[in-house]
Amino acid sequence: MAATDGVEIERKFDVDDETPLPAFDGIAGVASVGDAVEFDLDAVYFDTEDFALASHRLTLRRRTGGEDAGWHLKTPLGPDARREFREPPGTDAAEVPARLLGLVRVHTRDRRLIPVVHLHTRRIVRHLRDAHDGILAEFCDDHVRADRLLPNPISQQWREWEVELVDGDPSLLDAVQSTLESVGITPALHGSKFARALDDTYPAEHPRVPAATRTSSAEQVLLAYLDGQVQTLWEQDPRVRQDEPDSVHQLRVAARRLRSALTTYRSLVDAAAAERVSAELKWLGTTLGAARDLQVLGERLAGVIAAEPSELIVGPVSLRISEQIEQEFETARLAMLTALDDERYFRLLDSLDFLLARLATAEPTSGSQREIVVALIRTEGKRLRKLARAAGKVTDPVVRDLALHDVRKSAKRLRYAVEVAAPVLHKRLLRLAITVGELQSILGEHQDSVVARAWLSRSATEAHLRGESSFSYGRLHAIEQSRGATSEARFLRSWKRFSKRLLTKRSMR
Repeated sequence: MAATDGVEIERKFDVDDETPLPAFDGIAGVASVGDAVEFDLDAVYFDTEDFALASHRLTLRRRTGGEDAGWHLKTPLGPDARREFREPPGTDAAEVPARLLGLVRVHTRDRRLIPVVHLHTRRIVRHLRDAHDGILAEFCDDHVRADRLLPNPISQQWREWEVELVDGDPSLLDAVQSTLESVGITPALHGSKFARALDDTYPAEHPRVPAATRTSSAEQVLLAYLDGQVQTLWEQDPRVRQDEPDSVHQLRVAARRLRSALTTYRSLVDAAAAERVSAELKWLGTTLGAARDLQVLGERLAGVIAAEPSELIVGPVSLRISEQIEQEFETARLAMLTALDDERYFRLLDSLDFLLARLATAEPTSGSQREIVVALIRTEGKRLRKLARAAGKVTDPVVRDLALHDVRKSAKRLRYAVEVAAPVLHKRLLRLAITVGELQSILGEHQDSVVARAWLSRSATEAHLRGESSFSYGRLHAIEQSRGATSEARFLRSWKRFSKRLLTKRSMR
């Protein structure tokens, strides 16, 4: 069983060996200071050879001694706060627990995690208590010996103080800092012992791309958008692995946005590389989509069944549907998690890094950046118009469903194309994204109905083969058929208004 995760809120202070212990008498809320308790802590920090974790301000260690021995993964939350994920120490000092490995896999990929720093800390702890003897914070007087293991091994020793909140308010840290600064003690220059141990080899933080502005080049606008979606991918990958709510959807949307942007704006980057990455993003989106679509289907059918009169639900329909979707979802989820640990996924992440790095150094395309992006958006608008007109001429219901799905995907691509270029567009074109989003939602409802009908048809056959009534499956199918027809009619009405008002030459300038 995993140890308790938590949030660590603390501040560190640099002190000399001769610095006397502070007096906390004047700090509001601190009524007493507990007796000193000493611990010997031994910690080994792990990272890749190129410090992939440290560049994202992540730290992974295995520590023995103290009251929280085990594996600790710390991720930044703010200036003083870090989220800490914990696992028991286990028997193998070099085997990173699978859960923690999964939480950093989006950065480490298939590179080995190896020991990079060894710390020994003699820690003397005193509790700062309130008037009711509750523990507000821990004051730690740490004497540290640090051995950097690579790339150029060095050893250091230092002393530092650390104040970590327990049940106290964050304002307590400000009060402690004011008290210490009044006697010449300053906050630590390094945010962590690990950073100090690495010294001059501690990597610069992974750079964030500046937000695009109206004066940005077309390449800079695209770069800012792509970087934002890659950041979302990095954030959602570990959440998917922990099965957190909405994570699969968010990761899938990021993959779709990346793919759409690279497709529309491929002329601004290496077109061949963009096509290769787009193909891999399609694979990722399809892998994620299988699990996500089953989540949507389960919620949709549960709602339809709940609205039906009980006498029209013949047999264990609700239970069968729930069990079948759960079984299919677990299969899809396993395939999804397998894909996230596959070399193909890691090379996709590498390719995105490379593509963004190339784009960051690309020479701006000559001409007005707004005219460049508007021309590409106009191309997507023409494509949408062509597909919508073709879908309107189809009479076969099955073929029409497929055609409307293509219209939906094209509408989504147009919407994303506008989103990418939003910083340099006029409000008129920005309104286009809102209206296209409405069309996309209508067609999304239609596609959900198509998927539900196909699934219900298979389930009805399976129920019949089990000797159960298929009546309710047929009724649910009819309800979905009606919902699909309603969505299709809504789309046709909306499309007429949309194409006349917003897909005009003037509006697309």
